[in-house]
Amino acid sequence: MKFMKLGSKPDTFQDQGKSIRYVSSELATDVTIVVGEVIFYLHKFPLLSMSNRLQKLVSKANEENSDVIQLVDFPGGPKAFEICAKFCYGMTVTLNPYNVVAARCAAEYLEMTEEVDRGNLIFKIEVFLNSSVFRSWKDSIIVLQTTKSLRPWSEDLKVVGRCIDSIASKTSMDPSSITWSYTYNRKVAVSDKITEVGMKFPGKLESVPKDWWVEDICELEIDLYKRVMVAVKSKGRMDGSVIGEALRTYAMRWLPDSIEALVSEAHSIRNKSLLETIICLLPSDKGVTCSCSFLLKLLKVAILVGADDSSREELVKSISLKLDEASINDLLIPARSPQITVYDVELVKCLVNRFMARERSSRDKNIPPKSTNDFVLGHASWLKVGKLIDGYLAEIARDPNVSLSIFIELLQSIPDSARLIHDALYEAIDIYLQEHSSLTKAEKKRLCSLMDVRKLTMDASMHAAQNERLPLRTVVQVLFFEQIRAAAGVQTLNHRNTDAVDSTRMTEKEYWQKTLPEKQNVSKPSSEVKIKGEDPQKNLKLVKKCSKNRNSGPQLMPSRSRRIFDKLFIGKVSVNGENRSSETSGSSQSPTLRIIQGEMKSSCASSRNRRNSIS
Repeated sequence: MKFMKLGSKPDTFQDQGKSIRYVSSELATDVTIVVGEVIFYLHKFPLLSMSNRLQKLVSKANEENSDVIQLVDFPGGPKAFEICAKFCYGMTVTLNPYNVVAARCAAEYLEMTEEVDRGNLIFKIEVFLNSSVFRSWKDSIIVLQTTKSLRPWSEDLKVVGRCIDSIASKTSMDPSSITWSYTYNRKVAVSDKITEVGMKFPGKLESVPKDWWVEDICELEIDLYKRVMVAVKSKGRMDGSVIGEALRTYAMRWLPDSIEALVSEAHSIRNKSLLETIICLLPSDKGVTCSCSFLLKLLKVAILVGADDSSREELVKSISLKLDEASINDLLIPARSPQITVYDVELVKCLVNRFMARERSSRDKNIPPKSTNDFVLGHASWLKVGKLIDGYLAEIARDPNVSLSIFIELLQSIPDSARLIHDALYEAIDIYLQEHSSLTKAEKKRLCSLMDVRKLTMDASMHAAQNERLPLRTVVQVLFFEQIRAAAGVQTLNHRNTDAVDSTRMTEKEYWQKTLPEKQNVSKPSSEVKIKGEDPQKNLKLVKKCSKNRNSGPQLMPSRSRRIFDKLFIGKVSVNGENRSSETSGSSQSPTLRIIQGEMKSSCASSRNRRNSIS
């Protein structure tokens, strides 16, 4: 508390309900002043010697033969007038951050200037403000909070502006030079506090964090908070990350947690104004210094409270710059009418498209990676978003109102290079097939064709091979490539003397890519020769025999899946090379038995230089 001695006299004021009488045995009161609901019985002489306005009002009352003076709309009310009256009587006046603004406005109203008397109340209050209040971090915030009820007086007297400048200047100081207790809202341990000026504290003090001030100014209402933040940013010495943290802290302090409270009629206008103010205060780098999670939460609130389009567009731009930092829960934004889905899928698709467009532009300017490892390191954000959207697809797949076209559009918004493994994509597709059992065979084929079975891990392939929801063609492809994977394992064992070190260092994904042919190579006529005039059953037995002889290699398919594969293989190969499977009859290219040079080596002597595959 700040104290200010302005004089003393044994006479006192007595409170008598709604009236206050100055008690003195020397003179009878000769003027009555009404402030609000309180009546003051005072003497003219002490008041007229300090207040120019009271001189005018008393003179006017005498002309009207009245001794009652009404002070209408007196700033600060009766308490502020009492401070001024006591000063006129030469009594002790106690000023502190809670009443100094009211006393300053009241003194201005009464025109207690230096022209009336030297050392008048206005002069003494200004000395107190400049020498004490504006030098104190805590007092500057308290005084600024009290100015709201005293407008426009506090604005005209520039008390608000001076408080804001004082606060902004202190936030921009080097934390190492702070000599006051840097927060009065946060309860910290004694050892973490910074000592007041002139005090000695034993031991080594902890360093002051850059965001030491953010919690204290959260006590300000949004209009004053905005002015303080604008002043802080105008100083140009504050990191964008600290400003972002300040905005996040303020939003957590004032925005309600529940949707009902956000959209309630009583608070919707206030919440909308608060949100739009926070958005306009985001750092100039489109919010990159703010976390993506925080920006997505703001976007959720903006949609719920009906923020204007410009505010939402600003958030979308900022989020698209760092979508790779988001989580699946962050993207679960509730859809609003007229959308019928649970979550706003169109909004997420817009975010992904903007992120991918920026990533493609950045990638085109860079040198293409020489290896898979270089690609992963250089496109980490690219791969993170691919994983993120696959997880999001699994969430929205449970929504019966998500149409196949919407699901596929979002799925295809992620390029194939952003999915090194298709396990998460397979999971999302499987959930969608389970929840949308009314899909036709053609629709199931279309959806499953977007998944590359060569990019499934062993566990996912084993699950897919026995998944009754998948189209038969997809199951055949899974089983076939698992056979190739098994053959690749045999190759590794046969060449372990020369490739042991390299194969142990190579991941399953890399070895898979190295061993398997690319899709486009499988269909090139120049590198393959169809089997004609040979018995398909004979060739099939040869494959099965070779598979049984792999005593040293792993068996990658259970016996049930192998029987399914054998059955499907026999049912799909004819002497004339035609496919008679009803499941794949609609496909433009059915699986056939072919020999492709350099593909799959057999352990049998009769087929050592042959490989078998299904395209």
